[in-house]
Formats: sequence, C-alpha cells, structure tokens
Amino acid sequence: MAFTVALLCTLLVILISSLGNALSLNYYEQTCPDAESIITKVVKSEVMKDQTVPAALLRMHFHDCFIRGCDASVLLNSAGKNTAEKDGPPNVSLHAFYVVDNAKKEVEALCPGVVSCADILALAARDVVVLSGGPTWDVPKGRKDGRTSKASETVQLPAPTFNISQLHQSFSQRGLSTEDLVSLSGGHTLGFSHCSSFQNRIHNFNSTHDIDPSMHPSFAASLRSICPIKNKAKNAGTGMDPSSTTFDNTYYKLLLEGKSLFSSDQALLTASKTKDLVSEFSSSKAAFHKAFVKSMIKMSSITGGQEVRKDCRVVN
Repeated sequence: MAFTVALLCTLLVILISSLGNALSLNYYEQTCPDAESIITKVVKSEVMKDQTVPAALLRMHFHDCFIRGCDASVLLNSAGKNTAEKDGPPNVSLHAFYVVDNAKKEVEALCPGVVSCADILALAARDVVVLSGGPTWDVPKGRKDGRTSKASETVQLPAPTFNISQLHQSFSQRGLSTEDLVSLSGGHTLGFSHCSSFQNRIHNFNSTHDIDPSMHPSFAASLRSICPIKNKAKNAGTGMDPSSTTFDNTYYKLLLEGKSLFSSDQALLTASKTKDLVSEFSSSKAAFHKAFVKSMIKMSSITGGQEVRKDCRVVN
C-alpha cells in the first residue's frame, strides 16, 4: 500500500505540473469540501440498486475523455439541429446518466455552480471501480465542462473491430502509451456486450473461416448459440467475462485462452509488448491494478472544457 501511495503521489505531481496546475487533489478544499463524499454516497446508493451501473459509468468516462478530453460533453443532450455524442452510434448503449444527474443535484444544493459535471463523472468512475472490488486512487480535480458535443465525432472512439495498429494510433493521439492501452482495456472485465460488437468474429469471419480461428472453439460455439444469426439478435449478448460485476484480472486470463469477445481484445496478443503486458496482468492482479490506476489518472487528466454547468445535460 505504501508503494502504491508513493507511486500515485509521484505520478500526480508529474501530471498536474504538466497541466500547469489546472488540476489538483485539493481543488474543492475551500469551495466545496464535502463534494467527493456526496458523490460517493450517491454512486454507492445507485450501485446497490443496479449492478450494471459500474460498467456503465466507467465506459461513459472513457468515451467522454476520448473525444474532446474529459469535459462531460458525453452528458449533453442533443438540441435543435445538433446531434450530441450520447446519440452517436458507439454511445447509444450508454446508460446510467441519471447517476451523474443525481450527484450533481446534491452537490449543487450544497455548493451551487462550483463542481463540474466532468469532475463528478471522473470521481464516479473511480468510485464504481472501488465498489466492484478494484483499486482506489486520489482523483485530480478542476476539470471544466465543454460546450460542444457532436455525434459525428464519436467515430474517433476506438472500435471493437480495431487491430493493434489502429489501437496504438488511437491511444497515442491522446498521449496514452502502450501500457495505458493494455491496462485500460482491462476495464472490459466489467459489463455486458451486445452481439453486434463481436458478430464479426463468429459469423463470416473471412473468406476462409466462418469463425475467427484465434477464438477457442467451445467459446465460439457458446457465443454462436447466443447470437445465432447475424443482425437477428439485436438485444442479445453476454457478460464481458464470467465475473462481469467484479473488477479483477479475469479478462487477461481469458484473453490468453482465446476467450475474449472483441477483435480489439484479441489484437493485444498480436504484438510482443502488448502480449507481454497481458501475460503480466493475467498473472498478477496487483500489477494490473497498479497499472490501471496510473492509466486512469493519466487519461482522466486530459482536459478541455470551459465552464461549470448548472445542469449536466445542457450548456449554461
């Protein structure tokens, strides 16, 4: 624990310094000291009611940060002629926006106009990882909320069909490393996937194989029974792994067994550096947790907003 805390402190100093002190651990110390505890209370309450909330909020935070930085643009509603990010194809399955709304409402009642929706989402993402049995970390705060949200920009999100070079490009464009790519992919240990995200691997894979040959035969057969005919199982799907409500390293173990869902998961085994990291994380949950924390702090420190919204769904 002492090593982890020391590592985090070092990382945070580097990150916050590089951001020109835009973010800090004690950002709300004077203006809203109870903000974090209020957000955690709301998130915990909602997770107790619905076990799908952790995966939803973690994915929402990732999808937010990868477009215009972590500016809560994913929370904005479509308005007028503008279709917002949340209504873009990769985001239509996002849910649990109400959790952020509820946390915002409680924080606003205590400290109006102080705590950004972007910070609430970053803190909620940390909280759901902890509540699912994962590691904790101190979240740097001080993000601002963005005023622009375009569905057309969601094509920038890494797709489940990406190969390793596409994944590297997507992450490096955001200043994220190979280790960040592999550790953040571990978030796939939580949640549910619809058939559409892995149909390409179990039906008409290529001109030679109907099923992706890198997939374990019995696993492929089980997926085909869930998703028997392409495009005919719209709401069908499966858990990301058998322990899909627990934040553990099962994802990496299954990946090495040919039991991953997405092409982008399998792609991590096609380059030596990423494969070595998969092996490391599969054999040590502690190593995965440490790397995940480092990468989450790094990713969530990509900023880009301009204001503190009063309502997370609309600009001021």
